[in-house]
Amino acid sequence: MKETQVFTDDQVQAARFAKAMGHPVRLYVLELLNNQSCCYSGDLSDMLPIAKSTLSQHLKELKEAGLIQGEIEAPKIKYCINRENWDKAQKLFQKLLNK
Repeated sequence: MKETQVFTDDQVQAARFAKAMGHPVRLYVLELLNNQSCCYSGDLSDMLPIAKSTLSQHLKELKEAGLIQGEIEAPKIKYCINRENWDKAQKLFQKLLNK
């Protein structure tokens, strides 16, 4: 029996982005990075009242979803918004919300 795809690629991608944005810490990080060019993980941990390991998990989720990108500049990691995917997320959510 052939399996048919019910969901569009856009729906699957929008759901992945939404899942990654599903926590206030992640939204805070996205807003912060969207308003500046980049930020170091150490600076983020100074701004947020959470353990570094917890912040690391949130950054990992955002990175795996493709919303941010990280570049190692030993001993720190520099995080930036992934502009291509950020623009795609905005378009997908606008499309969904404007229906």
